[in-house]
Amino acid sequence: MGAAAEPEPRAAVKAETLAPLDPAIVKSFKLSTLTAQWDKSLEGIKAIEASGAVTKVTPLQVATSGQHKGRAGLCHGVAPLETRLVPDGFCWDQKDEDSSAYTFDGGWMPQGLTASHDSTPEGTVDGNHLYLAAWQFGTCFRQGTVCDPKKPGESDKDQFARISIVKNTGGTAPTYGHVLLVKPNASGTNFEAVTETHADGMVWYGNRLFVANGGELQVYDMRHLWRMTNIDGKVGTTDGKTSSARWHQWAMPMIGRYFIDGTPAGRTCAPGGSKLCLSSLSLDRSKYPDALVSSEHVTYKTSKEQGTRGRVVRWPLNAEVALPKADNGAGIGDTTASAAYKSPVWAQQGAATDGTYYYMSGACPDSWPDEDGSPPESNRAFSCIHRAKPGEAPVALTKTPRLTQNLSYAPNSGRLWGLNESLQGDRSIFSLKVH
Repeated sequence: MGAAAEPEPRAAVKAETLAPLDPAIVKSFKLSTLTAQWDKSLEGIKAIEASGAVTKVTPLQVATSGQHKGRAGLCHGVAPLETRLVPDGFCWDQKDEDSSAYTFDGGWMPQGLTASHDSTPEGTVDGNHLYLAAWQFGTCFRQGTVCDPKKPGESDKDQFARISIVKNTGGTAPTYGHVLLVKPNASGTNFEAVTETHADGMVWYGNRLFVANGGELQVYDMRHLWRMTNIDGKVGTTDGKTSSARWHQWAMPMIGRYFIDGTPAGRTCAPGGSKLCLSSLSLDRSKYPDALVSSEHVTYKTSKEQGTRGRVVRWPLNAEVALPKADNGAGIGDTTASAAYKSPVWAQQGAATDGTYYYMSGACPDSWPDEDGSPPESNRAFSCIHRAKPGEAPVALTKTPRLTQNLSYAPNSGRLWGLNESLQGDRSIFSLKVH
């Protein structure tokens, strides 16, 4: 297919650019880790596998398990995506469409996105196109009243995290399975659920799975993907013979983690401020070395009215071990960012690059008002994807589904992928032809 048509210039922040940050500031951005914790986690993971309580499986086995069957194509219609960008995609089943953290019973909401086009240069794993979405679980805690998602603080979010592994061939209904994120316990004799994790962003790189969580980068390994013996509400093994993962057939244990600025503070960070935040994640294979691209989410009010902007940061990767490239040359070690930019996009939610342009999801420009009059800060308003080269002002490519989150670029197809967490019954994973 031919190149996409030139988009209309973005008028709202026309004078602002995707501005490179001072090299001295970039050098202050660090991913720090404790190598001894990796060794201990791996020992615990291997011990649990040796017990026989779990069975190792492949991502394709999870995706083709038949536990969930989605809907092919853009089941909610093409709008608001620009048809000149040849939109395509797929949808979840109805239960996952309707799941919400703003209910008294609790529910799941999608956040991160990655795919086999990140995992391998060829773009497939075991000959298949697989897609992964990250979800966070929360519940409404205002008992006796209606939980209103427009009011802050009404949902106790980040209780659990999971990923979905999807096989999508295009034209036929996708199939997928859900995987609970877990970790070895302190003694290494059992496993427990990973909690207080928003699963903001995600990248599948080689055998590794990176999950962003504000002030930390969690690392999982797709070679340690487990099938449970039981499907019930427990998490862990019983008598070393049976295993459960809170109603999930599958689980995957954390193998290591990196912390921003060397502080093991979980989600604690300051988007646009003193401590860098890891919100969305994407991958760039266009240059050597490969790079993990993180971006920060700053709320609409803070980004527009107070002028605080989220940052987009590049982290060099070591392809041999599929981890951030350690400053000291070791396989696992502290990593310094290689570049960073101040984003001009209000309420930025995701960022990805094709090696030339950066694509950023966030609020639409003032020149593109929502058709139904919803203000841009509303969860009913459509999002927009903006495109810019470093040092240049952005252009708006298209409106996108409500509350669009992470973006992911597929080099082999020239398509940009995204997903949204809308509460309006119109969730999807979509793609656009940008090359």
